[in-house]
Amino acid sequence: MLPLSRWFPPARLTGVLTDIDDTLTTGGAITPEALAALGELKAAGLHLIPITGRPVGWSAPLAARWPVDAIVAENGACALLPRASSQNSPQRLRDERGQLLKIYQQSDATRARQYARMQQVLAEIEARVPGAHRARDSVGRECDIAIDHSEFTQLPQSAIDACVQIMRTAGMNATVSSIHINGWFGDHDKLQGARWIVRELLGRELDAELDRWVYVGDSTNDERMFEHFPHSVGVANIARFLPRLSHPPRYVTQHERGAGFAELARKILNEIRR
Repeated sequence: MLPLSRWFPPARLTGVLTDIDDTLTTGGAITPEALAALGELKAAGLHLIPITGRPVGWSAPLAARWPVDAIVAENGACALLPRASSQNSPQRLRDERGQLLKIYQQSDATRARQYARMQQVLAEIEARVPGAHRARDSVGRECDIAIDHSEFTQLPQSAIDACVQIMRTAGMNATVSSIHINGWFGDHDKLQGARWIVRELLGRELDAELDRWVYVGDSTNDERMFEHFPHSVGVANIARFLPRLSHPPRYVTQHERGAGFAELARKILNEIRR
């Protein structure tokens, strides 16, 4: 990894894709500095799309209040679009009901079938792995399950590995964020979710313009994004996960969490304002 000071933002930057927990947030909440950074990037004409493992229910208030185009939740399974964003989207995304539009990658029937199976896997993990408990935000989850390992409890690496193994044995995808172990059925992940929302929201193909987007994150569930984006940035607290990353970000901020995101935003804005 190189320090962010060595990074030069692309001249024709389209937007920023970002993780939320411990990337935008500090101590579980977005700081005024990071929120202001989002606002300045948006005012500069950039697209802003957070992509998170957090549930759709937890993400909805953020999508309604933050200056973003959309929030992709549950590791790519669904997306929340503020009305202003959906009005500029393809006709099939428009919805006049309520403040937010919620769209899914999977059908209602598929989600219902998979939800029932995931609850069985969740109960198995809690029964078999000492200290493993479902995340407190589980009530808002529709397309995945989550075990808390660092938000309100602390699981040793051996227990984290055991949870991941049970999920994968059941045929689920499993990733580890800075706070949760997430598991789900389906071929979506953060990268596929990013491709999906750029297509749905903007009518464009992300892979054709990867060099015009920045991705910023902080943990192992950001690894595929770090691998694919030439402009990938880790906030400084990525150091905790570096031993477990085969594909670290190309650049790293000096500061951690929300302060690191604000540092990245200043770098981008300074380039835009030249």
